[in-house]
Amino acid sequence: MMKSLKMGNLNIPLPIIQGGMGVGVSLSGLAAAVANEGGVGVISSAGLGLLYKKTGRDYLESSIQGLKEELQKARKLSLGVIGVNVMVAMTNFADMVKTAIAEKADIIFSGAGLPLDLPSFLTKESKTKLVPIVSSERATRIICEKWKKNYDYLPDAIVVEGPKAGGHLGFKDNQIDDEHYSLEQIVPKVITAVKIFEDSYSVKIPVIAAGGIYTGQNIYDILKLGSSGVQLGTRFVTTTECDASDAFKATYINAKAEDVKIINSPVGMPGRAISNAFIDKVKLGYKHPIRCPFKCIKTCDISSSPYCIIKALFSAFKGKFDHGYAFAGTNAYLASKIISVKQTFQDILDEYGLSK
Repeated sequence: MMKSLKMGNLNIPLPIIQGGMGVGVSLSGLAAAVANEGGVGVISSAGLGLLYKKTGRDYLESSIQGLKEELQKARKLSLGVIGVNVMVAMTNFADMVKTAIAEKADIIFSGAGLPLDLPSFLTKESKTKLVPIVSSERATRIICEKWKKNYDYLPDAIVVEGPKAGGHLGFKDNQIDDEHYSLEQIVPKVITAVKIFEDSYSVKIPVIAAGGIYTGQNIYDILKLGSSGVQLGTRFVTTTECDASDAFKATYINAKAEDVKIINSPVGMPGRAISNAFIDKVKLGYKHPIRCPFKCIKTCDISSSPYCIIKALFSAFKGKFDHGYAFAGTNAYLASKIISVKQTFQDILDEYGLSK
């Protein structure tokens, strides 16, 4: 049996964190189901202003209202551990962090940039744990040093995400297939970097591995390298409780290994997605008429973008693949059917047991 994961005063029965997937792929439905099985359910804050566009005066206000409602729904469905994923690259980063803390989310996971000021949003009454997502030991060291110096605070855990993850990746194109940057290489280095701070300040900072982890065997192997837990996104997409459309889930089930490809995203980072006709048209230079009604990502240059990333992901979430595509981890093609989160956990535990 897997060991439980302790994060400060939080006891997580199974060391499995469901990755935050936007737009709309991981909301209260999926997060609550994962939390009910003893893992950490995570709501993605990305694009909530589109999903809840009728609840506010504009995208920013609707995003705040959407996150409040999703957290409240999750709390009604589960007494387990519920987190929120907030990307540093989002223009409404501060709004989403403040809302997650005010609504007493158990954990904030934050990547797509270095969340150097994340502790500044905590109040004396805050119970929310702060977990940065990094891709290197250097980023780990910078965050720990800055947080300790500026806020006398150290991360409650660290997620280290390798280049086999779905969505936007914190690696250069030439690093993605380089074994020197593999998760198996990065995890021990991050653990070593973290240990310096653990020893210096008598704290425990669990390191959670992510990116390309799909099976119980994968989990067993990465835990043996010293990680305290794992984060999985892709495997939870093809569950009954996943908040995306059935058409979105079908893209995973129908995908072959060669369909999962690296693309160039408008936000200036490489990303991993399931190839389709929309992506093919972009590669051929087809430029969609575009305007930017949301200004949702800081690094997105509207003057050179062939399409709006948030609208493309929102279209995919609804199953409209003529206008978008599905982000996915490298093992998305392993999905074969839609099953419950409960059965998914059971399958993972069975696979883990056989790996021993």
